[in-house]
Amino acid sequence: MAKKDEKKAKPIGEEMDYDPEPIYLDDTGSSSSSQDDTSLLDEAPPKANNEKLWYVIHCYSGYEKKVCQAIEQRINTMGMRDKIFDVIVPTAEEIEIKDGKRRTVEKRVFPGYILVEMRLDEDSWYVVRNTPGVTGFVGMGNDPTPLRPEEVKQIMQRMSEDSPKYKVNFKIGQKVRIISGPFNDFPGTVAAIDVEKSKVRVMVNFFGRETPVELDFLEVEAM
Repeated sequence: MAKKDEKKAKPIGEEMDYDPEPIYLDDTGSSSSSQDDTSLLDEAPPKANNEKLWYVIHCYSGYEKKVCQAIEQRINTMGMRDKIFDVIVPTAEEIEIKDGKRRTVEKRVFPGYILVEMRLDEDSWYVVRNTPGVTGFVGMGNDPTPLRPEEVKQIMQRMSEDSPKYKVNFKIGQKVRIISGPFNDFPGTVAAIDVEKSKVRVMVNFFGRETPVELDFLEVEAM
């Protein structure tokens, strides 16, 4: 049988650039979309690996949580808990400044990707690969590539950080406007950014001289 065309997985962190067909999942993790599940698996299964390892699964961007839930449902209904141990969508908290206010939001670390801890064989691969919304494993051809231990450690540490990171909407050299304090409404240029302290140093033209002013992220806006 000739292999059907399939969108290949992109490098981690790269967003998908198309809108997927809506996926509707029932309580068994099956799809009620018009797509036939069997069309997803016109490929040979990979070589078995009995080690308990983390693999990266590519899915439609924006559907990570739904696909994660569907994989979990399939693990339970198909009795695969002894081969597929954990499924996570890597996320991290981020402080976003909008309309002069701080708010904490949950951001996906790798949009379009899910991590699965499993012992890879034909059965476990089939359960994950045939889940609605999954477009493939990250790896070479039909051989999924497991994450290295140091990569897993780095991802888990980022997810467990106590202090959310700021999402900075400006960069060094960018023109900004000061929106509060004694220099309110003064334009300036970003000279330095301290994400840990949520401070930005802005060069302001004051009495004909460039003067550095240290401000909170809330006190400036991009022009």
